[in-house]
Amino acid sequence: MRDDDPVDARLATRLAELRAERGWSLDDLAERTGVSRSTLSRAERAEISPTAATLNRLCHVYGRTMSRLLGEVEAAAPAPLLRAADQPVWEDRASGFVRRSVSPPHPGLRGELVEGRLTPGADIAYDRPPVPGLEQHIWLLEGRVEITAEDAGYLLEAGDCLRLRVWGATRFRCPGPGDARYVLAVVLP
Repeated sequence: MRDDDPVDARLATRLAELRAERGWSLDDLAERTGVSRSTLSRAERAEISPTAATLNRLCHVYGRTMSRLLGEVEAAAPAPLLRAADQPVWEDRASGFVRRSVSPPHPGLRGELVEGRLTPGADIAYDRPPVPGLEQHIWLLEGRVEITAEDAGYLLEAGDCLRLRVWGATRFRCPGPGDARYVLAVVLP
């Protein structure tokens, strides 16, 4: 098990719990997600940190947003005020994506804010939303990002905001030359 990142260790435990709660084997989960049994097993043992795309597939079968899943691995329930230093950060090193939960989800609320950062060349494709019909508002603060949602392409530059309801595949790509930093407002349907 990786001891260098406690969030990865807690995430691994929670992923294993979610699968066990449903009575699914690793083979069952692999069939439902399209993720290899080996990758799922290694993620549940914290030998690897799942990529953003893999985590998205897991969130889809478990009916959670990524923020909600990551919020579940935090030690305490979210407080009304969350200082910047205490906001949970998760990184997909393989794709160059850093995700900060600015306002972690709360069971009684439908919205959440996320800060995303993509390094130049980062390209993340999600084959499905974690929750069908998820409403997203993407406000680009810095850089440029190309977003594809269900065959429509958008190039966002600093200050632009894209609003959409996600039913199918999406893709986020940072063409550079610098990082892209954005605020993602997520609203459950």
